[in-house]
Amino acid sequence: MSYTFRARLFRTSRFLRSFEERLGVTVLLLALLFVGAQAVFAHEFRVGDIEIVHPWSRATPPGAKVAGGYFTVNNTGSSPDRLLSISSEISAKVELHEMGVSDGVMTMRPVSGGLEIPAGGKVALAPGGYHLMFIGLKRQPKQGETFSAALTFEKAGAVTVEFAVEGMGETGGMHDHAN
Repeated sequence: MSYTFRARLFRTSRFLRSFEERLGVTVLLLALLFVGAQAVFAHEFRVGDIEIVHPWSRATPPGAKVAGGYFTVNNTGSSPDRLLSISSEISAKVELHEMGVSDGVMTMRPVSGGLEIPAGGKVALAPGGYHLMFIGLKRQPKQGETFSAALTFEKAGAVTVEFAVEGMGETGGMHDHAN
């Protein structure tokens, strides 16, 4: 093997090693960015023994008058609490609704008297079940934005949360929060 050929081979292997190292560092940084982004999307709010996990809504088409709101409520306390009222900057009023199927027909009805959060338990507000209805929208929620809402609990009191607006067909991004 000639000296020039060996020198070229050495430089090429050094370049490849250097390229592989750069690629490895890049992949590591992207993985860390992804993990960090998950933490941003998994936003949580606390008041007393109540924790509100990942409030989110969907973007709405132009002209829509209502939007839905979803989150999970965890009660870490030793006694039940009750979600009594909700208000928001984005709509004229907010109602708590429940969806269900009765005789093969899907129904949606307002929940009266609030929503009980059992001691040491959790309640998921998710598409197809309990959820918030933002009625009389003052502006259209757009993907990537946030809007605030005030939740009032019987024992824990009031807390303001930020709803992350996801795409029209999204299901909440953090599927494990509803479990």
